Amino acid sequence: MSTTLYALAITAITISFFHTASGPDHYLPFIVLSKSKKWSLAKTVLWTVVCGFGHVLSSVILGIIGVYLGWQLNKISWLQDVRGNVSSWALFLFGLGYLFYGILKIYRKKSHKHFDVVGNEIYVHEHSHGKHSASHDHQKTKVTPLVLFAIFVMGPSEPLIPLLFFSGAHRSMPEVITLISVFTITTVITMVGMVLLGIYGYNLLNTEKIDRYVHAISGTVLSICGAGMLFLGW
Repeated sequence: MSTTLYALAITAITISFFHTASGPDHYLPFIVLSKSKKWSLAKTVLWTVVCGFGHVLSSVILGIIGVYLGWQLNKISWLQDVRGNVSSWALFLFGLGYLFYGILKIYRKKSHKHFDVVGNEIYVHEHSHGKHSASHDHQKTKVTPLVLFAIFVMGPSEPLIPLLFFSGAHRSMPEVITLISVFTITTVITMVGMVLLGIYGYNLLNTEKIDRYVHAISGTVLSICGAGMLFLGW
């Protein structure tokens, strides 16, 4: 495995882990449904894995667009000799842009999915910090396994796109396959791990605080990866 592939794989693993572990919506619904509906451990893990693959699927579909764009970049004759630098700069600049976006998100009150437990049921609605209001009640949707699956499918992880764009620009299918594989495995394992920890009453991370910084963390990791390829020969 080349140094570049190692760097890309570690970047994908890091982004996937923080993206998944920092968001309570990736595991809290499964914990609540498991306890309120008295699911068996096997059923809880099964639905977590199914939704995890649905979440990854939407990310990969967007990522394939990145692969296609990178592949097309490779066909431009006058870019043949510099496409490596172009894709590295694109990764680096995307990382900086995503970092800036993450910093803005830290200081701006953005709405996000919020889960409420009412009796033995769980509901989801859009929620903004500092705006606790009964006006949200009519917007709540009862969470069922199928609704949960739909929520995960519609919530892709954007940072995977520039990584696959980079590999597409190199026409490297091993890189594409490796990135998709490690991203999938890390996402699903992290989701299952956090669900199991929650079911057994453990809370190792203050996820509410980490969630605010996940975009900035992802942007930082992408920037470091791009900078390493540009300036350190990764």
